[in-house]
Amino acid sequence: MKTIIEVANLTKKFKDITAVSGLSFTVNEGDVYGFLGQNGAGKSTTIRMLLTLIRPTSGSISIFNKDLVTHREEILRQTGAIIEKPDLYNFLTANENVAFLSKLSGKSVSRKEVLEILKMVGLSERATSKVKTFSQGMKQRLGIAVALIHDPSLIILDEPTNGLDPQGIADTRELIKNLSCQHGKTVVVSSHLLSEIELIANRLLIIHNGKKIVEGTTKELLDPSKTIVEIDTTDNIAAREILLQSEFNTAVKKLKEEKIILQMDRNIIPSLINFLVKNNIGILSAETRHSLEDYFLSITNPGTNVEPATI
Repeated sequence: MKTIIEVANLTKKFKDITAVSGLSFTVNEGDVYGFLGQNGAGKSTTIRMLLTLIRPTSGSISIFNKDLVTHREEILRQTGAIIEKPDLYNFLTANENVAFLSKLSGKSVSRKEVLEILKMVGLSERATSKVKTFSQGMKQRLGIAVALIHDPSLIILDEPTNGLDPQGIADTRELIKNLSCQHGKTVVVSSHLLSEIELIANRLLIIHNGKKIVEGTTKELLDPSKTIVEIDTTDNIAAREILLQSEFNTAVKKLKEEKIILQMDRNIIPSLINFLVKNNIGILSAETRHSLEDYFLSITNPGTNVEPATI
């Protein structure tokens, strides 16, 4: 499988603040790669480094198997991106925006090419409509059209569904899936809307406080053998110590104020409960979590320290 992006030990400091710390990940050809984290986790900082908008403090970035520093222009010519909201001209039509912004970037396009791109993003019927009449979702799709006009192999989208209504989110989701499945693009999507990323990404990375928490395929993260279990007992501190001295020690992830968090095969949860009861630990509640969003919340809850994990 061909690697498109390889990031190694990437760190970015702003004076006394470390926005990204020792981050490493890979994106493969054809991936819809979800880059997930709460606001302030370091997602946008990382994406700006991928696009050479800011320089890393340390670490390396390779894209298309080439060093980003020494091959910057060549790499960016094969990359399309939208950071936050796309810059569009409201007084121009959709096709005029695509043609004009393409020309500004140094590429002249034919009317046929413009219409083909607008068709790709589902806006061919609004090609002659002024952008001021567009919804936010339509503007976002038009921004993606502009990013696609030079036929890049890699598309990077930073929070593409921010501020969109449900229909706009659904349309953008389908567009991202089609870019990969139908047009062979590699797409990196950052977001805090985990339920949406769960529907489109085949691989993902969760970042928290600038550090990688976990990276893997969606299937792996949602594997029943890696079910998140939250247990509340009559004595959580004692229960955690007992578990750490037992065969369940590798399953224990952390102790929250009210619950013990574990990750294990759901089939052995009854054995876990029986073990605690036999050790005079009363069980007040036991909950399992299995959606990507639940998994994310369980390991990035504010105020907790989480060690990086590998799946």
